[in-house]
Amino acid sequence: MTVIDNHEALAKQGETGLSEAGARDYFELLKPRVMSLVVFTAFTGLVLAPGHINPVLGFIAILCIAVGAGASGALNMWYDADIDAVMTRTARRPIPSGRINPSEALAFGLVLSGFSVTILGLAINWLSAGILAFTIFFYAVVYTMWLKRSTPQNIVIGGAAGAFPPVIGWACVTGSVPMESIVLFLIIFLWTPAHFWALALFKMGDYEAVGVPMLPNVSGIPTTKNQIVVYAVLTAIVGVVPAFMGFASIGYGVVAAVLGVIFVHCSIAVWRMADGDVKMVPAKKLFGFSIFYLFAIFSALLIDRLVAVLMSGGAGGWL
Repeated sequence: MTVIDNHEALAKQGETGLSEAGARDYFELLKPRVMSLVVFTAFTGLVLAPGHINPVLGFIAILCIAVGAGASGALNMWYDADIDAVMTRTARRPIPSGRINPSEALAFGLVLSGFSVTILGLAINWLSAGILAFTIFFYAVVYTMWLKRSTPQNIVIGGAAGAFPPVIGWACVTGSVPMESIVLFLIIFLWTPAHFWALALFKMGDYEAVGVPMLPNVSGIPTTKNQIVVYAVLTAIVGVVPAFMGFASIGYGVVAAVLGVIFVHCSIAVWRMADGDVKMVPAKKLFGFSIFYLFAIFSALLIDRLVAVLMSGGAGGWL
């Protein structure tokens, strides 16, 4: 089945009325794995920000950010349902598998988008709500509807959407976007290309089948390998910056440096990967470690903050 055939099939599916989707199907529409990373990095930004936020308001803030992230994921699945049906990695998603109608997914995403932004603005502040609204728009419209199918730099530019959550979390506490939150943004922004291009290397066939211009398909594997190393090095460098800027300790800096060295080592293993390597084990290992790296970096920041609070003799700065 081609992408054009899927467009027609999905259009007919949307005309058949309401689906019999359950709560689990709608939850899957939110991209829970991606949402968990968004929640974690947003929470880190909220905790690291100087100042204090009421725990109840902090919970509301994180909930709104999570719902907003899920909403953008639902809108992404709605628009990409045609290519999701062709790719083996995504064929079982709720829309291409027929469990949810496209029109329902669209309505679901729009309602959640409006809800999350409005509640965040009313309960916390309108700066954080504005950044959340921009993030949803950037991911659902700029990346999904434009960049993804038009340029091999889709991941580089579109990666900004996934990098905003810690900035939003920080803004929820301070009502501002200082350089410290920008550094957290840059860690995720620079990490994204190496992470997704590793995936693109061993999923080239899928992307080729649906015509998505990922870097390996457009510029070739050697160029992709080079770019992966460049972005891994940049990520490793920026990863230690919080220690030099003073909003994390030297202990964090050591942990971040070690993680960065391993990240670069994995990227070099991909660079050394033999031409014609069908299994692409180094790329799969880099993809797996890249996920661990990001969780470990933000976990280290959280632990570092907790230790600092405990050593100062109080818990008032934790939330």
